[in-house]
Amino acid sequence: MAGGKIQQKRHQHRWGGGLPFEKSKGQHILKNPMLVETIVHKSGIEPTDVVLEIGPGTGNLTKKLLEVAKSVVAVELDPRMVLELNRRFQGTPHSGRLKLIEGDVLKCELPYFDICVANIPYRISSPLTFKLLAHRPAFRCAVIMFQREFAMRLVANPGDALYCRLSVNTQLLARVSHLLKVGRNNFRPPPKVDSAVVRIEPRRPLPPVSFKEWDGLVRLCFNRKNKTLGSIFRQKNVLSLLEKNYKTLQALQATQKVQMEEDKVSSDDVTVLAEMIEELSMGDDDEKEAEEEEMEVEEDMDRVGEGGESSSFKDQALRVLKQGDFAEKRAAKLTQVDFLYLLSLFNGAGIHFS
Repeated sequence: MAGGKIQQKRHQHRWGGGLPFEKSKGQHILKNPMLVETIVHKSGIEPTDVVLEIGPGTGNLTKKLLEVAKSVVAVELDPRMVLELNRRFQGTPHSGRLKLIEGDVLKCELPYFDICVANIPYRISSPLTFKLLAHRPAFRCAVIMFQREFAMRLVANPGDALYCRLSVNTQLLARVSHLLKVGRNNFRPPPKVDSAVVRIEPRRPLPPVSFKEWDGLVRLCFNRKNKTLGSIFRQKNVLSLLEKNYKTLQALQATQKVQMEEDKVSSDDVTVLAEMIEELSMGDDDEKEAEEEEMEVEEDMDRVGEGGESSSFKDQALRVLKQGDFAEKRAAKLTQVDFLYLLSLFNGAGIHFS
């Protein structure tokens, strides 16, 4: 037992020889002062700005933010780090402009802020991104450190290998740009992957679209992103889902007046996208593509036949695709404008995805 404890201590990572970091909480502290300076500079912080920092750790980035911002609100989950931050800034000229919130950033209510600057635990990347985008009033921009592959998915364009549902949904709500690549050796302890800093600017106003409908369409299209849309919308399971939605909507309209309030965007609408994104797993695209190839024969056998109500509904869906010249196109190459137009065509034909 004693030997085991000694071995465990040898593998602990400590800050300043004292406070141990916990990798299980995603605690990788930026140790390169030049990198910290660069991130703060690229954030474009004004002296009147309130800055939100997530996961401040021991306060290296916090200190630089306090030097340029009006105030900093820092959300930290680890009570040991909160104590360390209080000790570090107590009695300094910055102490009155730093507000510490101890808690889980995904569960707590965020206050007003102009800019978010953060080096976050990578496991919360998806839900945090969409929680920020759902925040009201909308902030000016967020400059966030992500795992590099996740960051590249955020900024991917149609036709890129990493272009996916995450790309489409994020770019519907915000303009996203890559700022810089960050090697793993800039952290203590170093993570197993490289990182990247991304700038996220919420769109104002947001597109007048039902996010539940958008989510349903994008989900179907990217489930087989390299198959043509004509092929996808011939699948029996896809048509069965759309037909069920159609009948449900018809039943509702028979009993009450249903109004699609697409011009009213709430934070609850945006969280629909966040919940969907959590289903994504990083780095599994190659395996998924292989599975898709194996399933193609079975799927071809599972297509709707030529007779009956299902066939009529299939014809209606295919007419919509042909009307917009989408039948031979693939989701992997569709732009935001393409998806918005396609959704409007489907909804106009009475075909819904939620």
